[in-house]
Amino acid sequence: MSEPSSPIRVLVVEDDPVAADAHALYVERVSGFTVAGVVHSRTAAVRALERIPVDLLLLDLYLPDGHGLHLVRSLRAAGHAVDVIAVTSARDLAVVREGVSLGVVQYVLKPFTFATLRDRLGRYAEFRAAAGEASSQDEVDRALAPLRAPQRGDLPKGLSGPTLDAVTHALRDSAVGMTASEVGSAVGISRITARRYLEHLVKGERAARSPQYGQIGRPELQYRWLRTQR
Repeated sequence: MSEPSSPIRVLVVEDDPVAADAHALYVERVSGFTVAGVVHSRTAAVRALERIPVDLLLLDLYLPDGHGLHLVRSLRAAGHAVDVIAVTSARDLAVVREGVSLGVVQYVLKPFTFATLRDRLGRYAEFRAAAGEASSQDEVDRALAPLRAPQRGDLPKGLSGPTLDAVTHALRDSAVGMTASEVGSAVGISRITARRYLEHLVKGERAARSPQYGQIGRPELQYRWLRTQR
């Protein structure tokens, strides 16, 4: 993911003050994001959006003065195009479908870890970076791909979802690419294991590889994250 020219401004909307502070701290730890404000109700969110520029709502769905999706619906009716990541303990898929119809780009189920939110924010930033006009269906699919979670059931035998996430984060955060040895050291796995995960990402067109020259002996392969840029 390329570093944006200015941070993505996030408004945290969460009725529990302790959870709200934790979410804000998580957001500030992710490169390329900044907290524009923290509010605890639907009414306060509307007021904040009137006063400060916001790119993304990190929105709890159960607020003391109304459902979070009611807030999103009113914003859309008013022509407000702010993006939304819903943070909720609700597992009702009807609510999820309604959110999708209103333009909610991601759902994060409570309780969640920093790594989970970092992954969702990273995917959102990559999706947001897409620009220009798609010349094919493949380009449209690639632009939407960051919003989709990895398909765990499609992992080859011997690969695990958590380790794939760790390898993905290491590679995505590297501006110049990494070798399998470097990824292995960063994640805490062997070079051979790291290479299996990296080759899986290459096969899925999420990463690319090229020889790293300039060293004595056989050149080592360098892997880089395929960034969405047009």
